[in-house]
Amino acid sequence: MNFKKQALLFLSIVLSACSSTDQGLHNDYVIGQYTAPETAYSSNSFWIEGPEGIVLIDTQFLPSQALQAVDIAESYTGKKVVLAIVLHASVERFNGVQALQAKGIKVVSARQVVDGIAEAHNKTWPIFYQRLKPDYPDSLVLPEVAWEKTTVFSAAGLDLKAYVIRQALGPAHVLIELDDHLFTGALVTHQSHAWPGGDTVQWLERLDEISDNIRAKVIHPGRGYSMNATKLLTQQKNYLQALQSAVARFYTGGEITAADTTAIQAEMTRQFPAYGFEKFLRYTIPAEWKRLRQDDHQMMKGQGAH
Repeated sequence: MNFKKQALLFLSIVLSACSSTDQGLHNDYVIGQYTAPETAYSSNSFWIEGPEGIVLIDTQFLPSQALQAVDIAESYTGKKVVLAIVLHASVERFNGVQALQAKGIKVVSARQVVDGIAEAHNKTWPIFYQRLKPDYPDSLVLPEVAWEKTTVFSAAGLDLKAYVIRQALGPAHVLIELDDHLFTGALVTHQSHAWPGGDTVQWLERLDEISDNIRAKVIHPGRGYSMNATKLLTQQKNYLQALQSAVARFYTGGEITAADTTAIQAEMTRQFPAYGFEKFLRYTIPAEWKRLRQDDHQMMKGQGAH
């Protein structure tokens, strides 16, 4: 079977088409989904086919997967990807930038996200490069800066909105809104344990801001299936609150031990048996424990000031 036929067969499974036909919606588009294999964290890249081309959301963990997402979208639509957007400074969102730029595709993000990419790259590159080369970026190439604040913009004949929001998983995030669709990256996922690196308090604050201020009907998440926005936001909030509660129940005030991590991990998998990427808990649990210790230290400093 040739690649184009393979691509079309793949899309017959993952395509979630939604043309803009409802009264009051001004765009004409179809949304498709590319999902990486589990070895690359099952990360989603979404593509939006507009009248004048394709917009790709997130650039994948491996350059080969970024290029495959482009090839599948272009094979299915007969149009070219004219813009790619990085939603936050995590490797599964920005690692494909160099490969797409070499293909002539403009890749953009917010200044606040771009400013955080180097730190994320420097932490992860020594871990992954030797194991995955040559299918891993050999150097850091940044997206172009497109926004510093929430902005309405046009691409591929579509009118979209980029929300620039504060820290949760990284120093900042971009959310892309297209009519009643919202693309969130790993800030929101479906049936997946939390991606490492987030502060649960800030993360929950961002989710509340989305609930209060953005009227999307459908969320297209960083991992898992697109679904009703209210339902998916509620699931994500419930998960993070459960993580906070589970860690708090075992918290001693001292350094976390391997036994603590194992016990909390067992509690989380009991509560969320269908959730993938249990291995993420090895990082998110100690991070939440560390947050509690920092809160304790801040409280002690405040009491000492009196």
